[in-house]
Amino acid sequence: MDKVKTTTITFSDLADWEQRKRAQLINSLGGFKSVNLIGTVNNQNQTNLAIFNSVIHLGANPPLVAFIIRPDSVERHTLENILETGYYTINHINEGIYKKAHQTSARYPGEISEFDATGLTAEFKNDFLAPFVAESNVSFGVEFKERIDIALNGTTLMIGEIRLINFPENCLCEDGFLDIEKADSVTCSGLDSYHKTVRLSRLTYAKPDTEPTEMEMRYRE
Repeated sequence: MDKVKTTTITFSDLADWEQRKRAQLINSLGGFKSVNLIGTVNNQNQTNLAIFNSVIHLGANPPLVAFIIRPDSVERHTLENILETGYYTINHINEGIYKKAHQTSARYPGEISEFDATGLTAEFKNDFLAPFVAESNVSFGVEFKERIDIALNGTTLMIGEIRLINFPENCLCEDGFLDIEKADSVTCSGLDSYHKTVRLSRLTYAKPDTEPTEMEMRYRE
């Protein structure tokens, strides 16, 4: 195979780029990311739904997740609702709803619910305060725990503890691994590119001087 021609862009080069073009490039560099819908409600029962590609795992005991909220120079209904109620849901996006999920990034006024605007269904279950997306196959309810304001760029890291998990029963493996590909969860790159996945394999736990081998997927019966 011929060597691929590469391009080098410096920090000073980036400074000359148009803002949205620069944002597209930098957002693409981190590779494929999780993409989720975060559902919230305020104390007046006004629901809100927004798409995020920054959800990350922080730890399993306690079960913590985090996500980034951009600077609040404009109204951030997700942030406001979480601080008001203390609860939110994180919902995987699947092939059937990714276009509707993308539309939630539009700047609707606070009195308009993105659930209604996009045709997605708000579902309250197990007495959890925040709304789930009924069309999502994998979702979890989260209790807000800590806010970290990042002075460097004005963003906010929101940390929460997982309190409730929903997923298709045939997607859980015997060892606790959740097969999100089987659940039809999609991924994203950049700001607007959505992807299905194809698993290469699961590999055994890495140990020094031991070659990893492929693991068989054993689903819980």
